[in-house]
Amino acid sequence: MTGKFFLYILVTIIVIWAMDSVNINQIFKKNKILQARVFYFLLGLSLIYLVTNFFMDLFSSVKFF
Repeated sequence: MTGKFFLYILVTIIVIWAMDSVNINQIFKKNKILQARVFYFLLGLSLIYLVTNFFMDLFSSVKFF
């Protein structure tokens, strides 16, 4: 469990860093700030969950943790 928690923290930092490079102003309609923020937040949570579970499955298959 400790390894998964550490992996979540590490992946969260990487996902926030990577998502910072995306210009979401070009994607969404004007004056839809709240919807854009909610989408950005949910996208970040989804990426964190998927990447963490991918690495956990990968590490468990090679008996790393």
